[in-house]
Amino acid sequence: MRVMAHGGAGGVPDEPAPRQAVLDRAAETGAAAATPLNAVESTVRTLESSPRFNAGVGGAVQSDGVVRTDAGVMTSDRAVGAACSMPGVEHAVSVARVVMRETPHVLLSGDHAVALAEDFGVETDVDLLTDGTRAEYEAASPPDGGPAEHLDWLETRFGEGPGSNAPDHDTVGAIASDGETFAAATSTGGRSFALAGRVGDVPQVGSGFFCTDVGGASATGAGEDIVRVTLSRHAVDLLADGVDAETAADRAVAAFDDVTGSSAGVIVLGEAGAGSAFNAEGMQTSVALEK
Repeated sequence: MRVMAHGGAGGVPDEPAPRQAVLDRAAETGAAAATPLNAVESTVRTLESSPRFNAGVGGAVQSDGVVRTDAGVMTSDRAVGAACSMPGVEHAVSVARVVMRETPHVLLSGDHAVALAEDFGVETDVDLLTDGTRAEYEAASPPDGGPAEHLDWLETRFGEGPGSNAPDHDTVGAIASDGETFAAATSTGGRSFALAGRVGDVPQVGSGFFCTDVGGASATGAGEDIVRVTLSRHAVDLLADGVDAETAADRAVAAFDDVTGSSAGVIVLGEAGAGSAFNAEGMQTSVALEK
């Protein structure tokens, strides 16, 4: 099994070495799996359990002080599952897999997705806040009131615009291949200081993740803009046009930059190899092969 994983595009982390060690361990765990779907799930679950990444434990906090998780998975036969806006769910990727395997649907959201998770043995009611994310939120003078007041509060906190002081948007993801088939998965806590209930690119097919019989992609970065250009699908379409994975990643991010001017990254795995590209300050990746 070949696995490629990323820890999100954003700023350069304060402690890159231990973060890279978790990423490497996650990819190696996935490389030992029996199928590409198992591989991406196990890889992403490791990252969701580490507070060093914005997924699961330590995920971004929304405007009401709650961490809500999103994830999506897809295999090369076009099977898809996604789940979003889930409070208290560490392993969003496993819920996405439940949606794929156990329901006739593609995407389930909110409390109903949490209930599905509980029925199928995915742990719920997990405290996803860390001391750091809790302190960061409390120091930002959280708003009271309804959505309109929350929107006023996040105007200078969310995104990449002037005056924004939101932490980096470092979604995690993985792609795997057994040499014949592919799977892709992406998971996130979203972006810090987003409006409560906001859902970005990650659980949207073709945006945060995409997979066909030519390969797969997982994206990270400014979610609203990734949705506008369907970044992951664009990368996989380039594979279908016959370019290699590195070129597909480079061209996809360049096109994204041209259209949006914001930051993102993508990893791509195809029949002939793996590639990655980003226009943020940094994006850590890891590639592992079954030993």
